[in-house]
Amino acid sequence: MAPESKKGFALVELLVVIAIIALLMSILVPALASARSGARKLVCKSNIRQLLLANIAYAGENDGFYVAAASDMGDSPGLHRWHGVREGLGKPFEPKRGPLAGYLADGEVKECPERVNFVKSDDWNTSFELGCGGYGYNMTYIGSRMWQNGLDSPDAFKAAYVRTTRATEVANPAQTLMFADTAMSNDGRSYIEDSFAWQPYTVYAGRVMTGLYTSPSIHFRHRGRANVGWVGGHVEEKQMADCQQMSVYGVDSAAMNLGWFEPVDNTLFDLE
Repeated sequence: MAPESKKGFALVELLVVIAIIALLMSILVPALASARSGARKLVCKSNIRQLLLANIAYAGENDGFYVAAASDMGDSPGLHRWHGVREGLGKPFEPKRGPLAGYLADGEVKECPERVNFVKSDDWNTSFELGCGGYGYNMTYIGSRMWQNGLDSPDAFKAAYVRTTRATEVANPAQTLMFADTAMSNDGRSYIEDSFAWQPYTVYAGRVMTGLYTSPSIHFRHRGRANVGWVGGHVEEKQMADCQQMSVYGVDSAAMNLGWFEPVDNTLFDLE
C-alpha cells in the first residue's frame, strides 16, 4: 500500500494569504486609528462641556459674573488663573485652589486626551500656563472687561482683569466663544499650554485694533479641527481657516495647526 501523502500550503498559496492579511491590515489600521481619534475628540468635547457648565454655575452664584481669567494680570501676573493658583512662577498651579474647583469633578481641569505632548517644565518662560489641560478661555471678552472703554488709568486697567463680563451682557450666547482647544509654540517644534483663547484682533482699553493680530492660540489638533465651547453651553467643531500668521515668537502658526476659524475677526468672541 502506498504511503499517504501529506498535504500543505504551497508557497504561492502562502504568499496569497499573506497578501490578503496585509491588505486587510492596510484597511483596518487607519480605520482603527480614526476610531481612536474620534473617541479622544468626544472626550475632549466632554471636558470642554464641563468647563462651560462650571463657569455657568459660577456665574449663577456670583451675581451673574463669569470667572476671572487672570485676576492678577494687571499687577502681578502669573499666579492666579481660572484653572488654578500657585505660590510662585516656578511652582505648578494648584487646581483645587482655583475659582472653578468647586464646580468641577474632583476639583480639577481634565487634560485633553489628544496626544499633544505639552512641554512640562518648571521654567515659567517655557511652560507659563501649565495645568489648563490644553484649554483656553476667552479672557478679553468673557474673563475680563478689557473690551470696555475708559480704561485709561492704571487702577481702571487693573480692575478690568478682576471684574468680568456679566451673563446678561452677552448678546448672542450661542455664538460667543467661552472655551476652546488651545496651545502655543515658542520654538516651532513643540507645544506649551496656553490658558487663553485669543481673538484675532488685539483689543486695548476697549478699542479693537483692526489689522493688528494677536498670536493664534486655538489649536486645531483633531485632524484639522478644534472643539469650541460657546457661552450658551454647547460644544461644536470648527475647521481651521486659511490664515498665515506669525506669532510673537516668530513661529509660523499655521504650520503648528494654530490659528482661527471663519470669520477671522472678533465676531465670534465679542459680546455683540
